[in-house]
Formats: sequence, C-alpha cells, structure tokens
Amino acid sequence: MDLKGKIAVITGAASGIGKAAALRFRQEGAAGIVLGDLSYRKSEETAEGFAVPCDVSKEADLQRLVREAEARFGRVDVFFSNAGIFQEGGLEAPDADWERNWKIHVMAHVYAARAVVEKMAVRGSGYFIVTASAAGLLNIVESATYGVTKRGSVAIAEWIAIAYGRRGVRVSCLCPQGVLTNMFRGDGGSAGVDGVLTTDDVMEELIKTMREERFLVLPHPKVLDYLRGKSTDYDRWLGGMQKLFLRHRGGK
Repeated sequence: MDLKGKIAVITGAASGIGKAAALRFRQEGAAGIVLGDLSYRKSEETAEGFAVPCDVSKEADLQRLVREAEARFGRVDVFFSNAGIFQEGGLEAPDADWERNWKIHVMAHVYAARAVVEKMAVRGSGYFIVTASAAGLLNIVESATYGVTKRGSVAIAEWIAIAYGRRGVRVSCLCPQGVLTNMFRGDGGSAGVDGVLTTDDVMEELIKTMREERFLVLPHPKVLDYLRGKSTDYDRWLGGMQKLFLRHRGGK
C-alpha cells in the first residue's frame, strides 16, 4: 500500500513507535492522521495529527477513536494498533498484571478490528497493522505476561489476515527486538542481544513491508533465523532460551 492520500489511525501514538509512525506516515503523504493515546487529555490538533484520548483496554474508547476519525475524514484506510506495555516478572506476577497485558496486547487489537476491519472489507481495501514483538514469535525471558500476551498479538493478526485477506484487507505484524523507546531499559536485556534500533529504523522497515504487503515486519532480520530454528528443532530452541533465561534472570 502507498500511504499517499490515505487516512490513518494510530494507537500508542504519543511516544515511541506510535509517534514515529505518525511523523513518517505524514512524510509518506497520508491525507489525515488520528492519534489515540492514554496520555492525551482532550481531542485536539497537534503537529503529528488529530489527538484523541484513548485507553485501548476499553472497547468504547476505541470505538470513539474510530468515530472521530470517520467524522473528520470519512473513513479509515490504515489502522495501526500499536499500544503496548512491559512489566517484568514470571508466574508470580499478580493477576491484575496478567489481565492488563491481556487487554492491551490482545483484546485491544480485537476491539480495533471490530471497529474497522469489516468496513475495510466492504470497500475492498484497507490495512490493519499490529505491533507485537519478536517476543510474540520467540517469547522473552524477562516477562511471562509480555511473552504470553504478545504471542496472542501475533495470533490475532494472523487470524484477521486469514479471515479478511481475500476481501482486500492487508495485515502486517510488527515484531522488533530492542527499540529505543520509553519501554527500553538498560542494555535492553535479552531483547538487545542483536542490537538496538531507533524508531526511525523500525519505520523504514514498516513502510517497506507495507509497500510489499507482507505479513511479518522484522526490523531485526536475525529474528527470522531464530524463528526458522525454532520450527526446525523446538527442543534445541528451548534449550537456547533456557540458557538465555539463566543469563538474564538467573536466581530470580
């Protein structure tokens, strides 16, 4: 898809990958950009686009975000379901953390898709993008809540592609490792083993993938090698991940 003349909605848009996407989409010629984020206090025009307060864990907020976009621009061509959180911890993580991760990393994509995907299919065109993570393909040793629910992010993106791909809806799933955003800490831990990218680096790969209308967006090419290794010999892959766990979380 060429973004020129398109109307885009982006969640998690106040910082990090979401903010970088807003800036890059505008550079690519998007005709309208609507931004959703929990940090916005009111609906207003900003340098990046039209900002709307939005808690993606609430379906009503996402429905309102889409209604505002449609009221201003008439349609939504691209929905970038990007908001995410990161909390360290294993099985001991409280139920509230599991629930919050589930709502933001899985149900938020479901809510967004309910609001826009069928309309895209009726028009015969549209693009739905999910920010998952390399953790959604490979898991992550520092956070059970993140690794498990990001797997769900990949799965819902796959399902939408399966169900709507023949009706003109394109789907991409963004799966980076370490990226310099507000979520990045220290050396990036296990996510930083293959280098840390800027949000501009991520946008370069996202735009390229959208133009080619491919599913996986892999700013760190090494992730594909890991994924192939995982599918070839699952037990060997698990052994490698166990070593990574001991290196980054040993004794915790």
